[in-house]
Amino acid sequence: MKPYRILKTFHFLAFVFFLPIVNAQIPSGVYFSEDENTRHELKIDQGYLTHTVYKTDPAEFIKAVGGFFSVDDNKLRVSLEFNSAYEQDRIKNLEIPYTLAGERLNLKLDQEMVFDKREAQNQALDGQWLFATRGPDTGQDRRGEENPRKTLKFLLDGRFQWIAYQTETMRFSGTGGGSFTAEDRVYTENIEFFSRDNDRVGASLKFNYEIKGDDWHHTGKNSKGEPMYEIWAKRN
Repeated sequence: MKPYRILKTFHFLAFVFFLPIVNAQIPSGVYFSEDENTRHELKIDQGYLTHTVYKTDPAEFIKAVGGFFSVDDNKLRVSLEFNSAYEQDRIKNLEIPYTLAGERLNLKLDQEMVFDKREAQNQALDGQWLFATRGPDTGQDRRGEENPRKTLKFLLDGRFQWIAYQTETMRFSGTGGGSFTAEDRVYTENIEFFSRDNDRVGASLKFNYEIKGDDWHHTGKNSKGEPMYEIWAKRN
């Protein structure tokens, strides 16, 4: 084969190989990046993203951000709904260059970081839920999307996270999360990070759940042993 044909073939193969990496959309899922005892946990689904940083041993919450995102020119553009460090950095928007190769996501944050995708694990309750009201449902007023005060639960691939925040002031009230199971109407949370009290890490809490239309009826006892009944509305 003539040299110029070899060169053209090389350029074509390089282009074909590189093109899907540049233009690839980020698959829905949970991604982890770990450095010694510090874990970065990324949840991406339905145009929404959360990025949480915490230490595993000893347990220590560091930071959490989240919001709606779009992908443009190989950048993640995130309009934040919450930022636990907002009082210090005043950041409401993020622009994060990324590349994707298979199930490995490379993000250029303060430093370049590689995230590996967790194996998919579909369960009941997967999705994003907003706290609506205390149950039982008797037609009372509900908190909706238009209310700036929100508590979000994000469940995906066996991982859960709740976040309490205020969208107009960016006031952050707290977050916690870890692994979960939802089976036979029993929902179990295993806490791996908790911004309000690191000593809560390691606790396992069991609740009952029932889906009624677009509502999740969440019942059982809270961390103080008191009866609780919450209704969460499906966001997406």
